[in-house]
Amino acid sequence: MRVLKRIVPLLLGCLAAWLGGCQSDRHNGGWLSRMDRADFRRVVQDAKDGVFPAVVFVKCIREGNEEGKRTKDQVSGSGVVISPEGELLTNWHVVDKAVEIRCLLLDGRPFSGRLLGVDKDTDLALVQLEVPADARPLPYAELGDSTTLREGDFVMAMGAPWGLTRSVSIGIISCARRFLVGNSEYSLWLQTDASICPGNSGGPLVNTGGNVVGINTRGSFFGGDMGFAVPSETIRFILPQLRRYGKVQWAWTGIQLQPLKDFNRDIYFDAMDGVMVAGVDPESPAAEAGLRPRDRIVRIGDVAVTAMTDEDIPAVRRRLGALEKGTPIALTVVRGDATLILSLKPCAKSSAEGEEVDCPRWDFTAKAINQFEDPDLFVHRKSGVYVLGVKYPGNAMYSGVAHRDILLKVDGREIQTLDDLRTAHKAALEGLPRKSKVVLTVLRGGLEHQLVLGFAQDYSKDE
Repeated sequence: MRVLKRIVPLLLGCLAAWLGGCQSDRHNGGWLSRMDRADFRRVVQDAKDGVFPAVVFVKCIREGNEEGKRTKDQVSGSGVVISPEGELLTNWHVVDKAVEIRCLLLDGRPFSGRLLGVDKDTDLALVQLEVPADARPLPYAELGDSTTLREGDFVMAMGAPWGLTRSVSIGIISCARRFLVGNSEYSLWLQTDASICPGNSGGPLVNTGGNVVGINTRGSFFGGDMGFAVPSETIRFILPQLRRYGKVQWAWTGIQLQPLKDFNRDIYFDAMDGVMVAGVDPESPAAEAGLRPRDRIVRIGDVAVTAMTDEDIPAVRRRLGALEKGTPIALTVVRGDATLILSLKPCAKSSAEGEEVDCPRWDFTAKAINQFEDPDLFVHRKSGVYVLGVKYPGNAMYSGVAHRDILLKVDGREIQTLDDLRTAHKAALEGLPRKSKVVLTVLRGGLEHQLVLGFAQDYSKDE
C-alpha cells in the first residue's frame, strides 16, 4: 500500500510533464502544431472524397460444381473504378465462377459488369462496367505508388463490409513488405490495422494523397487489427496482361527458391548476392537445364538477382514468371567454386484453377488434372480428367463412382480431355431410353477399376 502511495503521484507527475511537453511542442513547431486535429480531418476528408465516389458495391451470381451437381449462389464484395472508361478493379475470389456481375455506384447508378481478366495467383480481377453511351461520366480513382509507403503512414480501407453498401475505416501501414507463406508467390502484401471485414474484399486501400495504393484482400484472421492488401506495385505489373490477354501468362520453371538468410529454417549462407535453389521439380524446365538444389542463382539473363530474406523471394519469382515462354534464357549459377551458365527454357504455367464440367444424369462433376492444384493426382497421370464431386443421391454414387477417381475410359473410348468427356456424355444421353448404362474405367489409388454406371433414373426430378 505504501508502494502504491509513492508510485501513483509519480505516474501523475510523469503524465503532467508529458502533457506539458506536448503543449510546448505545439508552440515550438512540434508535431501537434504541424498536424492538428482540423488539419488531419481535412486531409482525410479530401482523400476520402477523391476516391469514395469510385468505390463500387459488387454482387455476383456464380455457378459451381459442388456435391456432384451444378450449384448457384450469390456473393458480394467491393471494387474500385480505375479509368474513365469504366474499368473496375476487384479480387479474383469475388468474381470467381460469376455468371452475372452487378455493380452499384455511390451515386445510385447500377451497371452490369463484364469480366475482362483474372489472375488467381495475385487474387486480382478486372471488370468492365457496361456503361450506356449517353451516361454521364464515371468517377474513377488513380493508382498510387505503394513502394513509397512506410510503416506508420495513414491509410483508409474502403468497401462494402458485411454486404452493407459502403464504409471507410482508417489506420496505418503496419508492415509495408509482408511475406505470407503460401499466399501469392509473386507478391508481397501491405499489412494494415485499418479494418478489412468480409465484403471489403476488392475495395481500395487509399493513402492520404487520395490514391489507391492497394486492393483489400484478406481480413483480420489473426486478430482484430490485422488486414492485408495487394500493393499497387503488383497491380501495375499485371494490369497490361489482364487488359490484353484476359489473364497473366505466367511462365513455369520448376525452381523452388530459398533466401540467403532463412530465419524460419535457421539456415544462413555466407554469400551476399544471389538466391539459393531449395529444390527442382522433376521433369521441369529447371531440371532439363541441369539446375540442382544448393545452386546459387546470381543472374537471370542480364539482370542480377538477390534474395537476402523471405521478403525478397516474390520479386525473384515474379521475374522468373515473366520470362518468355519457350525462349531459352541464360541463368548464371554459382555451384561450389564454379560459375556456370545454364540455358533455361520456361514453359507456360497451366491454369491454376482448371476447368470443370457438369455431367447431369450421370450425377457427377469432373475437372482437368492440374499439377499446381492436384499434385497428388498428377503423380499418377500427367494429364486427364478426374471426378470432382458426386451427387447424393445420384446414379454415380449408386454405381460406386468416387470423388477423385481418374477417368480413363467410357465404354472403351479414352478420356484424355474434358472435351472427350463432353462427347461421351452427350452420346450416352442421346442413346436414352434404349441404352441407359455405360462402363467407366477409372484409376483409383494407382489401380484400375471398371464400374457400370446406370443412369435410367433421373434424380433431378426429385430435387
